[in-house]
Amino acid sequence: MRSALITGILGQDGQFLADLLIKKDYKVFGIINGQSQENSVRLLQDFPQIDLISGDLTDITSLIRAIEIAKPDEIYNLAAISFVGMSFAQPEHTANVTGLGALRLLEAVRICGIQESVKIYQASSSEMFGKVQQIPQNEKTSFYPRSPYGAAKAFAHHCCVNYREAYKMHISCGILFNHESEKRGIEFVTRKITNGVAKIKLGLASELRLGDLTPKRDWGFAGDYVDAMWRMLQQDEPSDFVIATGETHSVQEFVDLAFKYADLEGQQDKYVVKDERFMRPSEVDVLIGDSSKAKRDLNWSPKVNFNQLVERMVTKDIEFESSKLR
Repeated sequence: MRSALITGILGQDGQFLADLLIKKDYKVFGIINGQSQENSVRLLQDFPQIDLISGDLTDITSLIRAIEIAKPDEIYNLAAISFVGMSFAQPEHTANVTGLGALRLLEAVRICGIQESVKIYQASSSEMFGKVQQIPQNEKTSFYPRSPYGAAKAFAHHCCVNYREAYKMHISCGILFNHESEKRGIEFVTRKITNGVAKIKLGLASELRLGDLTPKRDWGFAGDYVDAMWRMLQQDEPSDFVIATGETHSVQEFVDLAFKYADLEGQQDKYVVKDERFMRPSEVDVLIGDSSKAKRDLNWSPKVNFNQLVERMVTKDIEFESSKLR
């Protein structure tokens, strides 16, 4: 039985990935920082076979201990301060966890002496492209991050490339474009929209406060994207892969569809309120990825399209909020 160690296992991607790996007969270990007891309990209720290990990307000693316990064949580094808005409020913390955390993990692998046997996945991000230098973006596109989060991810990405080349480590970086689901944190704009629309539908809210609705993103389904992560580590040679749908849609389009699938079509102007508090100091205007390399080398392509994603999230949030009324 193969063993996998996942950082960020309590997040959206961590949960989908754990489910995928368990179904593929892996022994799954997850690193948690001990501050999310409620989420840990919920995860173990869904996946009692997972072993959770206390650790943190800011503490290399804990990472060494986790590796020694898990003895992993594969490591998936998904942990990060992943909310872009928060990275502006806490830039140093973001750099420490998202950027230096990846470097500490790589060093922990080397200290444990498994650099020649373990395969590592690094969660890179389309936010590294920031002020995009070409459309669409592919593995060769230059980075121009527009947030502390994007800058930290770019640092982590370059460290992984360097360790791959310097120490011949099997490290693949997935440059994932925005991917969402009903497991997404409520602070992210997509889930904020679908949950807010669900509450309006059920009479639990009278408005939905949002920031800029003009930015465009390449949105996919998280369940599809973790499959791409796994496929990267099944390759004989490590590499970097853009994972995206190849389509771009504005936040406004997401809002419009959410209201449609909640049977509130055309009522957006009645409920949506623009709130300056949610405007960022600098914004990424448009992201659209070219995942032709992943399609060619990994035989990967997204299965859930944009409309299906929004419908799924709205439906799940209506079910979720309805269950709290019973």
